[in-house]
Amino acid sequence: MALGEFDLIAKYFSRPARRSPLGVGDDCALLAPAPGMQLAVSSDLLVEGRHFLSTVAPERLGHKALAVNLSDLAACGAQPLAFTLALSMPRVDEAFLDGFARGLYALADAHGVELVGGDTTAGPLAICITVFGEVPAGRALLRSGARAGDDLWVSHPPGGGLGDARLALEMFRGTVAVTPDFERLRLAMECPQPRVALGVALRGVATSAIDLSDGLVGDLGHLRERSRVGAVVDVDALPRSAALAAQPRARQLECMVSGGDDYELLFTAPSAQRDAVHAAGAAAGVGVARIGRIVEEPGLRLVDARGEPVRGGFAAFDHFATP
Repeated sequence: MALGEFDLIAKYFSRPARRSPLGVGDDCALLAPAPGMQLAVSSDLLVEGRHFLSTVAPERLGHKALAVNLSDLAACGAQPLAFTLALSMPRVDEAFLDGFARGLYALADAHGVELVGGDTTAGPLAICITVFGEVPAGRALLRSGARAGDDLWVSHPPGGGLGDARLALEMFRGTVAVTPDFERLRLAMECPQPRVALGVALRGVATSAIDLSDGLVGDLGHLRERSRVGAVVDVDALPRSAALAAQPRARQLECMVSGGDDYELLFTAPSAQRDAVHAAGAAAGVGVARIGRIVEEPGLRLVDARGEPVRGGFAAFDHFATP
């Protein structure tokens, strides 16, 4: 007999919550941040064919659905508390639900974050998560704090860099030949790692931050706009994996500058804080690379290691403008 909506929730998405006094099953979840803390709240919607391929394993989809939300908390320097899940799917598929829930809960447990409510319905496969975190009052990392003279930094996985997720996508599309690194690149696309520990470690060190979801050019544009500054980026300083470095230079730049789906932290800090930035990266177990600087003059300049301008039509991902 097919599961109904409430049986589905009870079987796959109900377990005792430690932080919320209500949890799944009531009309609302009640969250109380600790004294002196502020709530940080973010939502992301993932739609099949737009944000993920139909071939993705359910476990990885469960992981990514939560990871992209935790990445937003990381960019604010917030510690995760709880999340809600709204899930639309064409039919009840218990094999899918079992894998999805396992991937979702594995990442939730890794970050100590609780599922405290949500909704399910019949429809196209889509996942919407709203995540809640807490950050000391007045200490959140914002997009608006960058100042001329600040260094520009980006996080990256040890031995990896920006652009691997986009390179994997191009291999799926058939525009790039599949390489022996494909499975590792696919993991970068399907299982991004939210930099929560780094975001927390950067409180009081970074002056601004944003996570890289729509590409370096676009997300840096949001930070520049909110801070009312310009930026110079040395494209030769951008961290890249050996697999991406083996590609033609034009492909490397396309993936790193416009690619998106990296979910690394892009942040600024005064030059006097360079040792503190490296210490934060070491404490979080991730790499940090200094890739440029913030300037007063509006706009973005891409240069190479010699300071020469880099030409190219680099554009950010836009859900309504990008095919």
